[in-house]
Amino acid sequence: MPRPSPFTLIESPSGAPATGACSAALVWKDLVFVSGQGPIAGRGQVVSGSIESETELTLRNIQALLRAAGSDLDRVVRCTCYLADIADFDRFDATYRAVFAGHLPTRTTVQAGLAGIKVEIDAIAAL
Repeated sequence: MPRPSPFTLIESPSGAPATGACSAALVWKDLVFVSGQGPIAGRGQVVSGSIESETELTLRNIQALLRAAGSDLDRVVRCTCYLADIADFDRFDATYRAVFAGHLPTRTTVQAGLAGIKVEIDAIAAL
């Protein structure tokens, strides 16, 4: 007899499917793990724009998943951020700071080969 899963899967409130073989988010014990999110709107449309607009939309997508799990941005303890161009760091960082508004989780930011987007962010939050 299979054991019940210790995880609770969280679906995107927008109905956008996770890209690839992963869950958009899952809860394990008192933590929420959010897979890499990008500037996606609706049911999976990429919204290209400035690094500022893509960062804000990406963080709002993370916020929607966190809220669906019973958490929020003020409970985030860790983010890993991927930028298509590290030269965008200062503008990305200003937007990130504004969205987190005083609560700054631990973070690593690196340049990565992103296909058609400027930013991707994953997160871990407490419930």
